[in-house]
Amino acid sequence: MTTMTIQVPDAPEKEHDEITRLIAAKLYEAGKLTLRQAAGMCQMRKWDFAEILIKYNVHYLDESAAEDLETFRHAHTG
Repeated sequence: MTTMTIQVPDAPEKEHDEITRLIAAKLYEAGKLTLRQAAGMCQMRKWDFAEILIKYNVHYLDESAAEDLETFRHAHTG
């Protein structure tokens, strides 16, 4: 993973995490990151990050997400 430095005003740690999640959600929405990459950027599991997308009105279901759901279904039914 590449490291980028973005300067933002001083903020409590909670806001730092929120900013990171917003950036990851928008990069996912723009198709620049996969769900796995965006979740990794936030140090979260994919399924937990999918809930974050709802908060930012970002649609979770795209082609890669459909593949993830299919993998999830097979893992829990077989």
